[in-house]
Amino acid sequence: MADYKLYYFPIRGRAELTRIMCVAAGIKFDDIRIPGSEWPEKKKTFPNGKMPMLDYKGQYLTQSLAIARFIAKTCGLAGKSDWDQAQVDQIVYTVNDLSEEFYSYYLEKDSDKKEEKIRKVLNEYVPDKLATFEEWLKQNKGGDGFFVGSTLTMADVAVYEGLTSVLQKDTNLLDKFPKLLAHRQRIAGYPRIKEYLAKRECTEV
Repeated sequence: MADYKLYYFPIRGRAELTRIMCVAAGIKFDDIRIPGSEWPEKKKTFPNGKMPMLDYKGQYLTQSLAIARFIAKTCGLAGKSDWDQAQVDQIVYTVNDLSEEFYSYYLEKDSDKKEEKIRKVLNEYVPDKLATFEEWLKQNKGGDGFFVGSTLTMADVAVYEGLTSVLQKDTNLLDKFPKLLAHRQRIAGYPRIKEYLAKRECTEV
């Protein structure tokens, strides 16, 4: 049995960053996906009634970023120095801000408000964040490698995965950000990640 068991819904959502890092690092984990129809009953047995949840050798961890950071530290994707780790966190938290904006659209029930929200997200919020990511990327050796340092970190995976949903809505969003586009292609071509992406179901969130 794997030491790591990750519980979440059968979507990318708040667990995909951790999934991809585990794949990239070659960590064996049980990817346990619980259908929404089963969650109300199973929720009672989960700490805090929350997912994602990581079961690590019988110890339980909730909160998606806490889980991701634990995995990143475990597999060497958190950044090599204290400063590198702070930069990684800065990028990951900014990606999380972007994701929260997208989730507000996704969870909106009113169809008119939903359309209004996605227009605002795609036309205003996302371009601003893309410009920030492009600048941060260029600050590290001209933007032709990784976001932080000279190897893959959680920041690279977070930006890749965090942009997936918005790019499904508008595939041209990266046209004005060539460094970011090239970075996305590099991460998608990372050996283990490439194999995983080819097999996964790319859900809306």
